[in-house]
Amino acid sequence: MTRVALIAALPAELKPLVRGWPHSERNGVHFWAQRSKEEEWEEEWIAACAGMGQDAATRAFAALEDGGPISLVFSLGWAGALTFQPTAGHAYNVAGVIDARTGERFHCDAGAGDLWLVTSPRVADQPEKRRLAATYKAELVDMEAAAIARLAAMREIPFYCIKGVSDALDDRLPDFNRFISPDGRFQAGKLALSALAAPKYWPALLRMGENSSKAAQGIARSLVEFLDARGHIA
Repeated sequence: MTRVALIAALPAELKPLVRGWPHSERNGVHFWAQRSKEEEWEEEWIAACAGMGQDAATRAFAALEDGGPISLVFSLGWAGALTFQPTAGHAYNVAGVIDARTGERFHCDAGAGDLWLVTSPRVADQPEKRRLAATYKAELVDMEAAAIARLAAMREIPFYCIKGVSDALDDRLPDFNRFISPDGRFQAGKLALSALAAPKYWPALLRMGENSSKAAQGIARSLVEFLDARGHIA
């Protein structure tokens, strides 16, 4: 049986993709699964979210492995734009991932996209985005993909990455790091309360909400097209 693992940080990133799939939650990890069976083969798509950051992504990966060997793995979810090239609200197949903590570079398997993504230990503000772009020559930033890429490389599992752009380079946003718990959970309620007292962020937050929704839909479409082109969808 082929097991396709899909890992994101937050359930909202996968919402358009897993709508209608059976859902469960265990030890703080959200799971979804969908199985298809033809005459001579069986395939299972398994998705997990455990929170933001590399530690959370590692927990999600381990939780999916508990169910059996993984055949190929995708890092999915939102990313910030480091340059003006990626368009907010669009999804992109990533060519490779860089870990900002170690400098390691992980190439996605053949047939991936052209943009590079750097994984940062924190949500990057505007100055940090510009620094990351200059240092790593990357176009996107997230907080999880490098952990998934490293685990896939250790197991010799094909790795792919599809990211939807939630915020543009010039968006002026609050410091989201203040609203991430130590275990990687995003505290949306605290952000909402804080934003009420900071109207200067309202336009960018509204744009981010709209772009995040569009990006999640784009991720779902891109994933289905990607797998269909490789014969994973009958």
